[in-house]
Amino acid sequence: MSADSGIYPGRRAGPTDAFIDDGIADFGLASNKKVLFFVLNSPLILSTIVSLSTLKRAIFGRDLRARCALWVTLVLVATPAGADEFDIDFAALAALAPPTGTIIGADNVALYLDLIDPDLAAHIAQGWLAITVGAPLSFRPHEAYVAATEQYGGQAQLGTEAGEFLNYIAGRPFPGIPSVDDVRAGEKLAWNMRYGYSGDSAQIPEMYWYYIDMRSQKLERVLEFVASQMRFKHRHVLKPIPELDKNPYDVFNAITLEALAPGDVAKTKLLIFYNSDDSQVEQGWMYVPLLRRVRRVATTTRTDSFLGSDIMIEDFLGYSGRIMDMDWEYKGTRYVLLPMYSHADIVPSDKKARKYDYHFVGFHGHSGCFPNVSWQLRKTYILEGRPKRDNHPVGRRYFYIDAQTMFPVFGKIYDRADVLWKYAMGGLAHPDTHLESNRGSGVPMLDSSAVIDIQNMHCTALQMLTLANVKKVKRREFEPSSLNVGAR
Repeated sequence: MSADSGIYPGRRAGPTDAFIDDGIADFGLASNKKVLFFVLNSPLILSTIVSLSTLKRAIFGRDLRARCALWVTLVLVATPAGADEFDIDFAALAALAPPTGTIIGADNVALYLDLIDPDLAAHIAQGWLAITVGAPLSFRPHEAYVAATEQYGGQAQLGTEAGEFLNYIAGRPFPGIPSVDDVRAGEKLAWNMRYGYSGDSAQIPEMYWYYIDMRSQKLERVLEFVASQMRFKHRHVLKPIPELDKNPYDVFNAITLEALAPGDVAKTKLLIFYNSDDSQVEQGWMYVPLLRRVRRVATTTRTDSFLGSDIMIEDFLGYSGRIMDMDWEYKGTRYVLLPMYSHADIVPSDKKARKYDYHFVGFHGHSGCFPNVSWQLRKTYILEGRPKRDNHPVGRRYFYIDAQTMFPVFGKIYDRADVLWKYAMGGLAHPDTHLESNRGSGVPMLDSSAVIDIQNMHCTALQMLTLANVKKVKRREFEPSSLNVGAR
């Protein structure tokens, strides 16, 4: 037996290698050697396998059902001892993921169906895009958020009435792995998503929305925006902690968005509040330049097209509506490829920020609708939300929530007939590969996004430069009365 196993350089070959070699001989596939080695050296995992012949078929064979069963086993038990809520298992990811740099396209996507959303895989098979596999990275949040989770995790509770969310202080409200036996697991995941760590404030000094006709594959128009965000409550890093002194509208979080160009939408301003009390009426305002007045954003208009794009206000940050307005269901845990990456390793676009040493993410694939970034294997929790409102245009939302960050990185929107309507994806760059000011923040950098309307063959692709935990963001920027200041 050779001195080097060929699986991990420097490791001496042993009995496990002989079994692996047999599997390669039986099935003619060597691409999953690391998976088998990982399983055979994990007694807890191995104890769940019925037989070695079953294991061989799962690892080396083309039986996707057997492979998926093995992935489920890995998801359930492959958590390293002593790991906290925010660690990731690099050994498991290395075992399951295709090699870094692998390009998955129409010619080979059938080999990776267990690692890709099935609808997206079908579009890859049709040549809509090819994705490059990136190296796994830990998107661990700021240690203040981690410490808050350790201190207060499990203290939050769901009330008996719709919208009741009790005793939450800080950190992740409901830590731990969701249980399919918990009838309210989906609701808890939705709250984890809402209170994931995104910093205490943020600025987007440049953001561009590209409207693209996918039938003609032509760019229709480009809108430019600036945006900002502030947490009023449950703050972790920026003083004052844990909340601002003045909060007359009793909000948890607020975002503003202002259009700068072109002229027909310039000076349009939007202010959206995330209520601290989910049972209260949604609060939002928009300044409409044509009318020269500030108008309330009604609940029904949150599901209209925003400024002619493929995006609804309700789509912001994955889902900006009330948690109580959806019936939530946890659909299970799965390892899938998601657009999370090192910004330093992407192929940048030619577009450079005006005041920062930063190149925006480019787009590729069908009509240039998909962020041109690498996709890494991530442990995800799958969450489904069905609107309770009878006249809601959405039939259901299907989220792949990254387990480490609780960010809904990839989602699907279905119409009332339960036909796939849109993809919604956000590209997350690691903060330590971003601008110097973002390094060490623990905030996933949302610097690309896309909403792709499959039915109408149209997309809206977004480029943005995000700055996390910006001290100069002021509370007065989030007053409804400030929307028309300087707009006349």
